[in-house]
Amino acid sequence: MIDKFKTYLEQGNMAGNTVAAYLTAVRGYFAHHEDVSRCNLLAHKVWLIDNFKPKTVNLHIQAINRYLNFVGHSEWRLKGVKVQQRLFLENVISNADYNFLKTALSREPRRESYFMVRFLAATGARVSELVQMKVEHVLAGHFDLYCKGGKVRRLYIPRLLRDEALGWMREQQRTTGYLFLNRYGERITARGIAFRLKTIALRYGLDPRVVYPHSFRHRYAKNFIERCGDIALLADLLGHESIETTRIYLRRTAGEQREVVDEVVNW
Repeated sequence: MIDKFKTYLEQGNMAGNTVAAYLTAVRGYFAHHEDVSRCNLLAHKVWLIDNFKPKTVNLHIQAINRYLNFVGHSEWRLKGVKVQQRLFLENVISNADYNFLKTALSREPRRESYFMVRFLAATGARVSELVQMKVEHVLAGHFDLYCKGGKVRRLYIPRLLRDEALGWMREQQRTTGYLFLNRYGERITARGIAFRLKTIALRYGLDPRVVYPHSFRHRYAKNFIERCGDIALLADLLGHESIETTRIYLRRTAGEQREVVDEVVNW
């Protein structure tokens, strides 16, 4: 379908650079979601806002909207974003749901899904980073990521998670290679992880809108800022270029705002 979309863009006399940018944006969407739905589109928009500047977000939205026209779903077109930040976080898994999910997955025989969720929530890794993680990184206790401009971001694996994961790897008799594999024994893809999480959400009766890879990165950030309070350190750990991006985690989710209002406002 992507190849057909490329042809569609080229037939519209679109500049080559713009075609390439649109294809990158649409591939980025499908790296996180198996199919096109209103729910997935909104979740992807939230992810874009959390990871890119407004100008880039709007470029991605323009590309996705063009794709929606192409596949006959123009009624699902996304609105562009304004420069100001949202006043609350959206689609973040709660601590209660996260703890419930951890407990449920820990009881499954293979426990791979359990560690998948644990690594997302306890390291703040993006799904694109998680799929690159290897057994060797767990042994070292960290994973160095090379970013733009020659910068190095160190993704730390907390001691508790590291010890747990090492025990799991000994059970699996694994000493090397990628940490998370698909059913063919090959490195799992970002799309494969997103699909697995959606399946898990349905299996355990959780809202699929909050059980997706980036939701656990949000959970990591929320928990870290609540327990540590060092927003500059959090920005470094998350790999944010600007601390302004990280400030969103000082705000409450929409659900948390509702709880406070319901408890406080009694007049």
